[in-house]
Amino acid sequence: MAENTDAREFECDGAHDDMPELSDGDDDEGQWLEEEEEDRPPVNVTCLFCDRSLTSVPAALQHCAGEHQVNLVDVLRRHNLDDYGYIKMINFIRSTKCAASFLTGLPDAPLPWESEDFLRPVLQDDLLLQTDPEELCEDSCASTGVSPGAESHDALQRRAQAAEERARSSEEALTRAMDDLHKLKLLAQGLVLNAGSGKSGNLGSVAELREDEDEAYFGSYGHYGIHEEMLKDKVRTESYRDFMYRNPDAFRDKVVLDVGCGTGILSMFAARAGAKQVIAVDQSEIIYQAMDIVRSNQLEDKITLIKGRIEDIQLPVQTVDIIISEWMGYFLLFESMLDSVLYARDLYLADGGSVYPDLCNISLAAVGDAQKHQEHIAFWDDVYGFNMGCMKKAVVPEAVVEVVKDDTLISEPAVIQTFDCNRVCLSDLEFASEFSLKITASTECTAIVGYFDIFFEKGCGNKVMFSTGPQVTKTHWKQTVFLLERPVSVQAGEELRGKIIVRKNKKDPRSLWVTFDLGDGKQTYSLQ
Repeated sequence: MAENTDAREFECDGAHDDMPELSDGDDDEGQWLEEEEEDRPPVNVTCLFCDRSLTSVPAALQHCAGEHQVNLVDVLRRHNLDDYGYIKMINFIRSTKCAASFLTGLPDAPLPWESEDFLRPVLQDDLLLQTDPEELCEDSCASTGVSPGAESHDALQRRAQAAEERARSSEEALTRAMDDLHKLKLLAQGLVLNAGSGKSGNLGSVAELREDEDEAYFGSYGHYGIHEEMLKDKVRTESYRDFMYRNPDAFRDKVVLDVGCGTGILSMFAARAGAKQVIAVDQSEIIYQAMDIVRSNQLEDKITLIKGRIEDIQLPVQTVDIIISEWMGYFLLFESMLDSVLYARDLYLADGGSVYPDLCNISLAAVGDAQKHQEHIAFWDDVYGFNMGCMKKAVVPEAVVEVVKDDTLISEPAVIQTFDCNRVCLSDLEFASEFSLKITASTECTAIVGYFDIFFEKGCGNKVMFSTGPQVTKTHWKQTVFLLERPVSVQAGEELRGKIIVRKNKKDPRSLWVTFDLGDGKQTYSLQ
């Protein structure tokens, strides 16, 4: 535009003799289009009935009509094929390599390509599959002198209604297919996870969640703050590091799977410990930072990162020798990430391989902390002169995650459950256990505290463990406190007996219900 304006100015000054002759806009556009066409890579369309490559879809159709005596547009019209029918026909011809004459003698129904299997492309980037069959028919009308605009209004309306109906039917079929696929996946996972356990369990839970239903969980791990907190937890991170660095023989030339890799720290530990290949999997957005971290440390030749849930992806290997994961949540089982580790174990772990950590347990202890009980429970009896005691019914059932002072412990700890991660079944993660706490001080028991211990032992010359209990260095897991609505009087030397039931919340399988049957009372707590 600017060039033409300048040219006109020069004409007014009488200087146009020095200017080169300019072509008009239409010619320029044509020239540019020609240059663009020359720059485009050549298009190859393989004939449906022979090995000949043609330069365009129309050329391929003309070739089929001239060389093989079959007019695909006539076949489309004769059988009234919609978009899906056209795609199936193309893939049927390519997969069966049928003769052209086969198409001319077909009955009206049933057609041989009605199976949904023929929706799968036979050729990658098949241009015939990228062509709109309606456009083919319209182009055919144009070439025979029949204008598509000559159709009556009623005919166009019928075509539009038919197209809408096909689209609606296709959407319904797709929805049914997705539901069926989801059910089949659950069935297959259930067979894998419960094989050989001798127990009928429901798949339980986390694997049954659709990706969109599980978005909040993985979304929370897309924030950097939580990863900073975990990395700065020296008890946690250094225990994993020491386990791998002090046991290089366990990792040398092994294929390692890291389930829920986060920033990739465990994967890099494994690579530095001598692993031949590490496959790191995570569904949260943090995996993109993990990719940059791995490249920054020149470990991309050993570590492969995959975004997705372990239940939904396929690994690039058939088996792995080691599975590492930092799957533990509050009270060990909160978030139910162990479900995913067990899924990976049963699907990918080679014979003789191991999951790490391989052992873990949950312990309980009695707490006597009158001040804490006053702050959280008795507080509601008098709030600025008002009785809000009814709030206790809502407050007590919420388990509290906090650091418990070791001097408030009034019993010896008792292990209530132990898991061997190489043997445990999904159904074992919901359990009931009786316990007995040996009281060490005469006072009032105001709460029960729960925590867990982690062990790296199988095949390790140098065993490593860490605890999340109140008696040792605190971790980001802290402890889980179950406050009693009414404190229980206890005497030193006696046994405080009870029963604990741990189960998943069926409506939110990443959260837990924990029920205590203690003395004359029973209370259920939520951990969510």
